[in-house]
Amino acid sequence: MNLMKNKNIPLAKPLIGSKEKRAVQRVLNSGNLAQGPVVAAFEKNFSRFVSDRDCVAVNSGTSGLVTAVMSLGIGQGDEVIVPSFTFAASANSIALSGAKPIFIDINPRTFNIDFSLIESLVNPKTKAIMAVHLYGLCADMKQILEIAKKHNLFVIEDAAQAHLAAINGQNSGTFGDVAVFSFYPTKNMTSGEGGMVVYKDPAKARIARLIRNQGMEKRYHNEIPGHNFRMSDIHAAIGVEQLKKLENWTEKRQANADFLSGAIHEAVTPLTPNGFRHVFHQYTIRVKKFRDELATRLSADGIGNATYYPVPVHKLPSFNLTQDLPETELATQEALSLPVHPSLSRTDLKKIANAVNRHLKEIK
Repeated sequence: MNLMKNKNIPLAKPLIGSKEKRAVQRVLNSGNLAQGPVVAAFEKNFSRFVSDRDCVAVNSGTSGLVTAVMSLGIGQGDEVIVPSFTFAASANSIALSGAKPIFIDINPRTFNIDFSLIESLVNPKTKAIMAVHLYGLCADMKQILEIAKKHNLFVIEDAAQAHLAAINGQNSGTFGDVAVFSFYPTKNMTSGEGGMVVYKDPAKARIARLIRNQGMEKRYHNEIPGHNFRMSDIHAAIGVEQLKKLENWTEKRQANADFLSGAIHEAVTPLTPNGFRHVFHQYTIRVKKFRDELATRLSADGIGNATYYPVPVHKLPSFNLTQDLPETELATQEALSLPVHPSLSRTDLKKIANAVNRHLKEIK
């Protein structure tokens, strides 16, 4: 039996090398395990990818989103416009801050916020637009920023899946007032767990540092109510080393996506608009009618796949809203993510594309 021919292809595969392990060991040997100089180094190094904006490391992307919303002064009685086709953390961060998420539909080709619908939702309670850069593709920030400026709204970039994504050479995280990246193990880079909050205004970055550390800058001198959202030096050590590999990994993801888009012809493959840099946190196709059957067959072939996301956020029990978002509803029924990570071989890519084409022909 040839085990190589029958090996499973995982949907995601965190890559932790010897440099990350040595970096963690150095922190362990130092005895300084909590937030310290390595976190500061990680923040400094990450800032180079976001036009030297102020960076605040936290213990998860979700903590980062909560910090972002709170640091803008958004709370009880306020509203924030956010897509329903996203991970729940986007809307949760708004609700946890006391504000109300106002759900908006998506553009069916990009899976991102449909900017043409934003102004119809703006009212005196609206304080911000949360633009989610889903699957590694930036939302249409030019249009969103114009609307935000017109109505004096904050812009929050949920860039959890969009490390190094760009529009006309401008990186994600540098468009809005604040942006949040995630370093969960399945993301394009990881710190084990963690997130980074990126600020245009240094004064708001200082508020974020208070929020992550019990509301204090000086020990036992708490200025505001805060959380414990601190990142440890252990996690930051992994992040520092991963950051050095991010560009190379991104190019591999893009090359893998290019191959899949050229080889898959029985499903709608991802769109990358002109001038946009898609970094393919997920390679997501659209399959009409037969998505779930295809997913079952791919799993039987040992090909990892997943539906991101099977339920619109506004319909989750945590929100339970009745709202007409037709493109969001359709996307939950048709979207299927396939492996695109840097570890894939050409053989893996061919197997994925051939399986998608073969199964969809058979199903139809």
